[in-house]
Amino acid sequence: MNDVYSTMRSKGLVRPRQERVLAGVVAGLGRRFGIDPWPARLLFVLILMVIPGSQILIYPILWILMPNEETVAPAAVYPTAPTA
Repeated sequence: MNDVYSTMRSKGLVRPRQERVLAGVVAGLGRRFGIDPWPARLLFVLILMVIPGSQILIYPILWILMPNEETVAPAAVYPTAPTA
């Protein structure tokens, strides 16, 4: 499973931590293809209306396969001793 996650991450397919509605799959796809999250969701719903059912199967699969966006923990701030 780590190989799948690393492959998805290298291709830019990650579920963002912000701007999620359900799991962040459509927001991640939109980010990958340069579309804002809301137009990507609208496109997803429109495609669902044209080809019903396929997205209902694809969404949970991508939810499982797409890794969460990694967040970098802020560096610990240590007070410095005053120099004499």
